[in-house]
Amino acid sequence: MPFAGSIVAIVTPFRDDQVDFAALKKHIDWLIAEGTQGIVPCGTTGESATFSHEEQHRVIAEVVQHVRGRVPVIAGAGSNSTREAVSLAQAAERAGADGILTITPYYNKPNQEGMYQHFAAVRSATKLPMVLYNVPGRTGVNLLPETAARVAALGGIDSIKDAAANLDQTWEQLRLGVGVLSGDDAMTFPMMALGARGVISVVANFAPRAVRQLCDASAAADHAAARRWHGVVTELAKHAFADVNPIPAKSAVAALGFCQEVYRLPLVGPQPARREAMLACMRKHGLLA
Repeated sequence: MPFAGSIVAIVTPFRDDQVDFAALKKHIDWLIAEGTQGIVPCGTTGESATFSHEEQHRVIAEVVQHVRGRVPVIAGAGSNSTREAVSLAQAAERAGADGILTITPYYNKPNQEGMYQHFAAVRSATKLPMVLYNVPGRTGVNLLPETAARVAALGGIDSIKDAAANLDQTWEQLRLGVGVLSGDDAMTFPMMALGARGVISVVANFAPRAVRQLCDASAAADHAAARRWHGVVTELAKHAFADVNPIPAKSAVAALGFCQEVYRLPLVGPQPARREAMLACMRKHGLLA
């Protein structure tokens, strides 16, 4: 089955600069109980850029073992080095992940042919379904729809996590037959109205039921309900992205009691005013007492 619905890019709890696996598992259980339909460990929201390879392999393996097939696990396994992306994808497959999330190469700024060759190399190295991740605001490159379609023609490409914030581009990807998952919480409703299948969400870390309701209403073409939930999720997203992701999201998860508010440098905690604004918005929507 294609990946769909409310999928969470999960934060990584730390304690004494080590991954806090007990906290991670407690958070996962709550997310699944609240309706989350997929887990993405080791994405941007999980601070994976600060992981050693050994940490990344262990986090994926522990998440897979703990989820036990209750929902799909789509492992973050991307890199700006094609060799490294291949190695991470193969390790995720050995760990038992259901799919991989693989980002466009960042910093190198490859052209469209370079991105195609990069994804083709990863595709040839694993049997897992792939979710391509296009987030130009972080990587400095934009995977164009025609290039995504070329990659999809290789087979085994589930979808593209689309965080380009360009509905014309989203529509063109869908028109070319490329599956789409929103990569931006605030764009989920309009993208699903065009035909996207769901979202890989940051907000779902602390508001999983709201994001699930939004996805369910959008998938059912219940536009009145979808608009209501869009309003809730968009307001939460405004605060979740008031600072660099995942700083506000982790602050929110910590306020719910699922982790310590510990970040790895170069990330640091939010300014007090931003934290309080995030928590006030959560209280407004009944997420926090």
